Amino acid sequence: MRVVVQRATTASVTVDGAVVGSLPAPGLVVLVGVTHDDTPADAVRLAEKVWTLRILAGERSAADESAPLLVVSQFTLYADTRKGRRPSWSAAAPRPVSEPLVEAFVADLRERGAHVETGVFGAMMQVALVNDGPMTLLLDSAT
Repeated sequence: MRVVVQRATTASVTVDGAVVGSLPAPGLVVLVGVTHDDTPADAVRLAEKVWTLRILAGERSAADESAPLLVVSQFTLYADTRKGRRPSWSAAAPRPVSEPLVEAFVADLRERGAHVETGVFGAMMQVALVNDGPMTLLLDSAT
């Protein structure tokens, strides 16, 4: 799994003109990509890492601050652009593999007490955010 974490003062996800998820207060926007060999254990490990990363003011975590999270699935995190000008998406897991793992990631955050809002899996989404800092981190279950 690959996860991009962005500290944000505000953020929202819109699908077909309607806001489907947003940050009710400053928190984290989390983009989640899944590859073929990812497991539920990867989802849990990365959810815990995101929840406890000390990237908020005063080196505090979302867990420390009860900061909200906006989680958006994003298969394009596994784009391969090494050849030519057209990205290959072959490293991204298909929906039957990736959707349950994104759901497991969100479920684990909620079990930890996080306020989590989401986009709509597989939908064309518009994500708007104000990156605070800016602070953007890339986490990968393979490392």
